[in-house]
Amino acid sequence: QDLKCSLPVGLGLSETKITSHGFDGAKEGVVEAGQFPSSSASPKSSVISPSSAAASRLAGQGCDLIIPSGGRAQQKSGPVVLADEVKNPAMEKLELVRKWSLNTYKCTRQIISEKLGRGSRTVDLELEAQIDILRDNKKKYENILRLAQTLSTQLFQMVHTQRQLGDAFADLSLKSLELHEEFGYNADTQKLLAKNGETLLGAINFFIASVNTLVNKTIEDTLLTVKQYESAR
Repeated sequence: QDLKCSLPVGLGLSETKITSHGFDGAKEGVVEAGQFPSSSASPKSSVISPSSAAASRLAGQGCDLIIPSGGRAQQKSGPVVLADEVKNPAMEKLELVRKWSLNTYKCTRQIISEKLGRGSRTVDLELEAQIDILRDNKKKYENILRLAQTLSTQLFQMVHTQRQLGDAFADLSLKSLELHEEFGYNADTQKLLAKNGETLLGAINFFIASVNTLVNKTIEDTLLTVKQYESAR
């Protein structure tokens, strides 16, 4: 209202322009009244500078935004091709460390839960059944091996005793003329038993060597592979 009172009569507010000068010293702002330029003058051409928001809207509509050297934005129909961002090596290493940490955490948690008996073991059921059968067979073969070794020791003692008994009967057949035929017959029998016992002892020793190789070499190597499999699991 103060500004309207200070303006000349007959001059509207819409037709005034206000010029503000800089304040230096005791000078104050000066208000100049005058008429704006005529609206018939040719307006200046407006130039729209492209922005990221406008580019994203054009991309959503399936258009290309082409910006020539003159600065004007033009539209061209077609797909929008965006350049791939350059991957940061540090971010890739960080992602690898993150994945490794997650896998290590999962495996450690599974192992701890298995040790404490709180979680189920992640195994192949068919393979685990075969491993159990193999361990059971190993125990049975070990028992057979112990019995065969005991038999071999006892048979060796018996064969040795039969050989000595045959030598004793042969000596008596030479010194006792009245019982020469009886002592000679018993001596030949004991020597034949000792000979057949040595053949049986050799077969038993071969059987012991084969079972020993099966139990302590073949099955043991297989169980070592099973242990490595469980560690890898």
